Amino acid sequence: MGALFEVDHLTIGFPENGQINKVVDDISFSIGAGEILGVVGESGSGKSMTALAAMGLLSSDAQIMGGHIRLDGREILDLSRDARSELQGNEMSMIFQEPMTSLNPVMKIGRQVGESLQLHTDLGKEDIRARVISALKDVGLREPEKLCDKYPHELSGGMRQRVMIAQAMICSPKLLIADEPTTALDVIVQDQILKLLKRLHEEKGVSILFISHDLNVIKEICSSVIVMYKGVIVERGRVKDVLEHPQHDYTRTLVASIPHNASKRTGSREILKLSHLDVFYQEKSRGFFKNKSRRQVVKDLSLSVFEGEIMGIVGESGCGKSTLAKTIIGLNGDYEGEMSIAEDVHPQMVFQDPFGSLNPARKIGWILSEPLRVCGVRDKQERRRRVLEMLGDVGLDESYYERYADELSGGQRQRISIGTALLMNSGLLVADEPVSALDVTVQSQILDLLLDIHKKRNLTILFISHDLNIVRHICHRVAVIYLGEIVEMADVDEIYARPMHPYTRLLFESVVSDGKNRDGAGEACGECSEAGGDAGEARESAMEGADVPMSGRPGEAPGGDCPGEALQVAGIDDDFDMAEGTVVQGCPFYSRCAVRLDKCRESSAPCRNMTQEDGREHFVKCWNIAT
Repeated sequence: MGALFEVDHLTIGFPENGQINKVVDDISFSIGAGEILGVVGESGSGKSMTALAAMGLLSSDAQIMGGHIRLDGREILDLSRDARSELQGNEMSMIFQEPMTSLNPVMKIGRQVGESLQLHTDLGKEDIRARVISALKDVGLREPEKLCDKYPHELSGGMRQRVMIAQAMICSPKLLIADEPTTALDVIVQDQILKLLKRLHEEKGVSILFISHDLNVIKEICSSVIVMYKGVIVERGRVKDVLEHPQHDYTRTLVASIPHNASKRTGSREILKLSHLDVFYQEKSRGFFKNKSRRQVVKDLSLSVFEGEIMGIVGESGCGKSTLAKTIIGLNGDYEGEMSIAEDVHPQMVFQDPFGSLNPARKIGWILSEPLRVCGVRDKQERRRRVLEMLGDVGLDESYYERYADELSGGQRQRISIGTALLMNSGLLVADEPVSALDVTVQSQILDLLLDIHKKRNLTILFISHDLNIVRHICHRVAVIYLGEIVEMADVDEIYARPMHPYTRLLFESVVSDGKNRDGAGEACGECSEAGGDAGEARESAMEGADVPMSGRPGEAPGGDCPGEALQVAGIDDDFDMAEGTVVQGCPFYSRCAVRLDKCRESSAPCRNMTQEDGREHFVKCWNIAT
């Protein structure tokens, strides 16, 4: 059988200083019917350019200098605009990385999803709406009739990505191009989207070109893979062969891009102490004479961070992680409870998007010098000396002093952001998703930089992330937050080996891991560690359907009396919108938990210390464990 999709000696370039800069250089590959081909490589390797060329979405200054792209044997590069439009959304479709910027913000969901049917079929409005509702239902969205009349901003990130998939699949295309479709999503939503794509592939037989920089995701979903570097394919083959036995030096670098573990914490001085912290946001009032309302985002949160410690904060999008970070550094002052910071410590923040936090109109030298001037360093030469020294510390040479932010790569900008925070000798670095927007090799470089600085300066770091693989490698302790409450907290090895709270177990089960054993993460908790059953299968059972399944009365352990078994089947509501979640009176996980008790609705469980025999503390808030 011939290939469904072929790229043959494709070369793409952009004019630059009177010459043509090749961003894709003579690449060839093919995808068979029903195949999922992965494309991996760092930013700028040509992955997305190849996909955009196939879809006819290259910018006007891009030049296709040679080669062919064929779909079902038909050359598509030479097609007219009208002929290309017949293919787009009909025989081939694309899912983009960020649905919020890809969906039209002023067009309702139903109209956007049905637009391809209007262009490529003769269906009437009633039939189109029926097909749209069916498509939204197929991708696991509840109440599709209501969703049709909503706008993109009214949906969560995971729901918007499902809408994008429904839009791409509604005409049953032969080829689906997915360009980093899960990069911006938290671990649970990522797991849901990958399962959805695999199900659509199996049920509808669609071929998928899956672009990602996450090797674990590629292992999870793809059968074959090509590795791109600087516009060239450097390696190709079956996923297992390429990623477990890489031949090219660059592929080996990609596979080895896992940060070293952090050095042990040596200090005992308390740097940050939060006691019963409640954090609020002022919501805009509707009307001139109405008082502003307060929305509680963080509830009764207690946490201590010690000198030289890297403390991990994990949880889904919208759980309050970033709100907590902004409160600690002083960007949000609307809180109650106690927050104490050591006198010689001045928390500084490293943001997720360094380009958005760096002044594009100023040179890097000015950006780094200005905080020193504001803090009383008046001598220009002294400021310059400190800035150049810091540039060296973050792995950049003196030439960056005269550059602008838009002249730097994502990794270089993040180095500048880290340098800006360290210049003030803060003592506490609050890193809010500092590597989530970076490709795998740059992630590794930035994480190694943080670990190196941590070791040299005995720096305390509050590390916020939704990437549980990274957190496991670099943090000493981990706190799991759900809807503004810490539901579990322990040493990193302890919590990964014995997660106790239903939400924590569900979070870890959703991780697309590196294939290594998670040291018992699938075992039952504590004294029930010998409970039987497969956690993955139990979780799948608990996630079937729109509602969380219950077995017997609320709180009864499905499939047995052992609390450990009960925790293995904690359920999740796929369409629960974290962005709209509010702090509740009882357990925040109540509406999503398959092992909830009656009292979980009325009150949150006390925080219980499940200290292990080796003395390691393990705090958890769950009535199933507290009783």
